[in-house]
Amino acid sequence: MRLLSLIVFSLLTIGTTVPAQTISQKVVVLPVSELSVEEVIREVRNQSSFTFTYSNRIAVKTKVKFPANTLSVRQILDVIQQSTGITSQVRDSKIILRPPAKRHTINGYMRDGKSGENLIGGNIYSLPDFHGTTTNAFGHFSLTLPEGKLNVAASYVGYDPVSMSFDLNKDTTIDVSMKSSELEEVIIEGDRDAEPLHEITQMSVITMPVRQLKALPAMAGEVDIMKSLALVPGVQSGPEGSTGLYVRGGGPDQNLILLDGVPVYNASHLFGFFSVFNADAINHVELIKGGFPARYGGRLSSVIDISMKEGNKEKFKGEGSIGIIGSKLTLEGPLIKKKATFIISGRRTYADLLTRPFLKKGNKIGYYFYDLNAKVNYTLNDRNRIYLSVYNGKDKAYSSSSVENNDVIPQVTKDQSDISWGNLTGALRWNSVISPKLFSNVTATYSKYNFRIFNSNYVELPDESGVNEARYNQSLYTSGISDYALRADFDYLPSAKHYIKIGAYSTHHTFSPGASNSQSSLDADPEVSGIKINTLEFGGYVEDDFVITNKLKANAGLHVSGTRVDDQTFVYPQPRLSLRYLVGPKLSIKASYATMAQYIHLLTNAGVGLPTDLWVPATSKIKPMRSSQVAAGMAWSPGKMYEVTLEGYYKKMYGVIEYKDGASYLGTQDWQDKVEIGNGESYGGEFLLQKRLGNWTGWVGYTLSWTNRQFDNLNFGKKFPYRYDRRHDIEIVMNRPLTKKIDFATTWVYGTGNAITLPVAVYGGNYYYNSVFGSVIYNNQLYEGRNGFRLRAYHRLDLSVSFKKKTRWGERSWVISIYNAYNRRNPYYVGFKANDQGYRRLYQYSLFPIIPSVTYNFKF
Repeated sequence: MRLLSLIVFSLLTIGTTVPAQTISQKVVVLPVSELSVEEVIREVRNQSSFTFTYSNRIAVKTKVKFPANTLSVRQILDVIQQSTGITSQVRDSKIILRPPAKRHTINGYMRDGKSGENLIGGNIYSLPDFHGTTTNAFGHFSLTLPEGKLNVAASYVGYDPVSMSFDLNKDTTIDVSMKSSELEEVIIEGDRDAEPLHEITQMSVITMPVRQLKALPAMAGEVDIMKSLALVPGVQSGPEGSTGLYVRGGGPDQNLILLDGVPVYNASHLFGFFSVFNADAINHVELIKGGFPARYGGRLSSVIDISMKEGNKEKFKGEGSIGIIGSKLTLEGPLIKKKATFIISGRRTYADLLTRPFLKKGNKIGYYFYDLNAKVNYTLNDRNRIYLSVYNGKDKAYSSSSVENNDVIPQVTKDQSDISWGNLTGALRWNSVISPKLFSNVTATYSKYNFRIFNSNYVELPDESGVNEARYNQSLYTSGISDYALRADFDYLPSAKHYIKIGAYSTHHTFSPGASNSQSSLDADPEVSGIKINTLEFGGYVEDDFVITNKLKANAGLHVSGTRVDDQTFVYPQPRLSLRYLVGPKLSIKASYATMAQYIHLLTNAGVGLPTDLWVPATSKIKPMRSSQVAAGMAWSPGKMYEVTLEGYYKKMYGVIEYKDGASYLGTQDWQDKVEIGNGESYGGEFLLQKRLGNWTGWVGYTLSWTNRQFDNLNFGKKFPYRYDRRHDIEIVMNRPLTKKIDFATTWVYGTGNAITLPVAVYGGNYYYNSVFGSVIYNNQLYEGRNGFRLRAYHRLDLSVSFKKKTRWGERSWVISIYNAYNRRNPYYVGFKANDQGYRRLYQYSLFPIIPSVTYNFKF
């Protein structure tokens, strides 16, 4: 009877499907987390009663990465389908594998749910296999996945993760709306990005959210993007009061600073104390120190890519601040609902206005700077958008006096002088989604930097007949650079394993390396000197960020650029390669190689404080600069809270220039005869420990580096330390919300003193030190060598406390900050001064003591 029952049961179950719970309940232990499909089949077959049937069209050698080692058969089959597109059907104890189904593309934009602002660098990925992509510089994404039921997630720093499920049976457009994290507790909790630091191909990249920049202590209450970037390893600031950045041994001219894709040639305000970037108008900041993707070119040391906000698409909003040296106001909102938005942001200092009542009659003296950012974007349709952005900024210091003297000889004297500099940039963009897999961006840009010094002296004196006769002298010096450029970029994403970028550009430069105009009442004609130089820079690139295996990922590309000047053409191919290999689930090792070419030079004045640096082109005599850089390191993400990176690098630079001894930016001599050409090198290591979540957030950074220069006709042809060679550099940054309404932030920095050149004795005068043999004699002074001395170490502590409150009309906050909290007298420069006995001694001059400030911020 039992035998008969068994036979009947068997007959009834022939041709039926094995119950789903059997597949779901059967657990298989995989030996490692990454196996080929063929290896998975073997493990499932050995550990269960299931067998497999498949055709030779199935790519069984394809590697698959599993989220865990212990999974049910159902989970294993789902991961294989998500990773390879191979579908499965289960009948009896037989698993039938079928070739990949059709693939479709989802594309769209990731936006802030409240403002509609596009989010740059957000993550879109499928679950559970984590195949995904990131949003580009305009918030657009494209991801191609197998047909069928799809689970997709999206994440962005500071926003709640978003999950979506739907059937993918055709190309689909999806706009992802992200909600900003609203924290109910002081302790910060949440999911980290979908693609942790150790998963990313690129190395030597720092992305700083604007909200994080605004939380840092600021001098005089002015949030400064450039100074914030100097708080990361591998980036050193210049002397106190300078916004110049020295990245891995390079100079300020070797940084490509882009504002909405337009180069900014001078990024400083207030003689270098502040940068030109108003944080209220900025959406995204990214710094690249090495391993440069092929889409970037034109500089040797770094790329600082800054994107402006686009304007709130939902409602009219504003924010601003009132500080001790200046104020700013930002307004944004929709021009046409769901179609067009605008943002306009202005900032101005008012020290010149406050001092006017205290000046004598006829006298004027003052200084001010201002910034104006404006942007409009218009949505033509779902596939096309147009953007227009403009920046204008200016610094001006001036003085004038007028005196009428009638004591003995009636006369009128008028003196006037001013110095000014500023930038003007503009960009017109056209974004187009050509297809779900192809995105284009065409940009026309304009950039101008101008520097001006003016002096005049006017006197009215009576002649022999008693009639007033005017006599005057005036001089004008100007320099600058202006660009017109056209650029086309394309993003192509054929699958989740490839992100291809291709593009081309052309830039017309006009250089004015110094024009002088002097005139007096005795001149028949004014004397004018100065030339304009026109050059053409051009280039193109192709790059691909692609998956080789589940452990190995690469970004490979080629940038080819050149310039046409003096009837001569220079062209340089510049290969780029970055590799990432996963050692474990939370640890990766990375390596990169990049060559760069730069077709413009900066003649840097040996002094400090004035923006008298001159931009000049590469010529047949002063050829373009080139560099090659190799780097290797590791990235470790031990948990949700922490990230650790360790990198070492070596960079060689060719064709760098410096002024000859005693040369100046003034004078009629051709600038090409004022400089020496040489080489440079920089090498070192960088460590960064970052805490991204918890009640304390921030980072600790350390840099150990060496930077040298070598010129045939300087320092006897021997290597010498670069002016900003800094052996040790330490940064500690911490933020903590004390309560829901009070935030605390602090930074502490330490750096080895900069290298300087000092005389060790006078020739024919008093000795500063003991006599030195084999020294250089120059201007009656003896020198041991170039940059043979060090200033004192630099260190500083900054503090800030913010008191926030929501009001009927929006938000307000008071920010109390202390710059240089323990009043460290850091060196600005050193010089010799004679004492009472007539001996000249070395003295240090400092700029900033402890500086407290109060700022009132508001939003509505």
